[in-house]
Amino acid sequence: MSYPRTRLRRMRRSEGLRRLVRETRLSRDDLVLPLFVVEGSRVREPVASLPGVLRFSVDALAREAKEVFDLGIPAVILFGVPDTKDARGSGADAAGGAVQRAVEALKSAEPDLVVATDVCLCEYTDHGHCGIVQGGEVANDPSLERLAATALSHARAGADVVAPSDMMDGRVGAIRSGLDAHGFQAVAILSYAAKYASAYYGPFREAAGSTPRFGDRRGYQMDPGNAREALREMRLDLEEGADALLVKPALPSLDVLAAARRAFEVPLAAYHVSGEYAMLKAAAERGWIDGERALDEALLAIKRAGADFILTYAAKEVAARLAP
Repeated sequence: MSYPRTRLRRMRRSEGLRRLVRETRLSRDDLVLPLFVVEGSRVREPVASLPGVLRFSVDALAREAKEVFDLGIPAVILFGVPDTKDARGSGADAAGGAVQRAVEALKSAEPDLVVATDVCLCEYTDHGHCGIVQGGEVANDPSLERLAATALSHARAGADVVAPSDMMDGRVGAIRSGLDAHGFQAVAILSYAAKYASAYYGPFREAAGSTPRFGDRRGYQMDPGNAREALREMRLDLEEGADALLVKPALPSLDVLAAARRAFEVPLAAYHVSGEYAMLKAAAERGWIDGERALDEALLAIKRAGADFILTYAAKEVAARLAP
């Protein structure tokens, strides 16, 4: 009877050996924490469908920024939740809006914390869509001006990165032109280049109050069946001036993320979205899975597929147990 000479198990026998040969590692440097910003004062309001996630008023963010920075998390991304909405999403680019004031507060509290901002209209429109609605449909080109104005308002407030998530054609070019024309050439664009029309966004829409009042977003967000189209979207966004690309949702799109890693040499991000996070939390609460291990495994898979950094609601939780 012959026995194998090559035994891969030899290097798995102990934690020390496994650490020595581990190919993919998750670090605090890989994490970006999404934050929801609301009007009012002294607000720290839990989001029911996202355990551990809060909505913050601007005055409550300084403490949160310190906690995030002290944990070694390098960046946050802000989502605004306004009190009033209209058809144009007028609050999106208001100089005194919650996101604009939050950017100023965060950069004042922790100047070295990278502050990114979501650029979209869905949280600010009374119809809940990501652009201007004309004739019952989301009109692409009229939406570009509003998106560019929103990004510019964030840059003026001090944002390091603007992240358009609307999926309008040409929005990266419009934003880049607007930023450059006003002296903000240094502000980076993280483009949600491959954002699928996914069932995994439900808890986010509750948190941000951005559920569409009619129809859905499949006319502008990507069809989940398409992978080659995602690479076309990414290539076009790079040509228009994007500095980094994002794939969303993360786990259902690992093949797209891996293909993008092979195709492009730019920074790649993935968004471990609200539904992905909420499912793990719900299963862990019921004792069906080891929540910490499952979460770490999910984020490792995203990193292994090619992400340079990950937007995740678990950033603080994960960072707290990672070695510095």
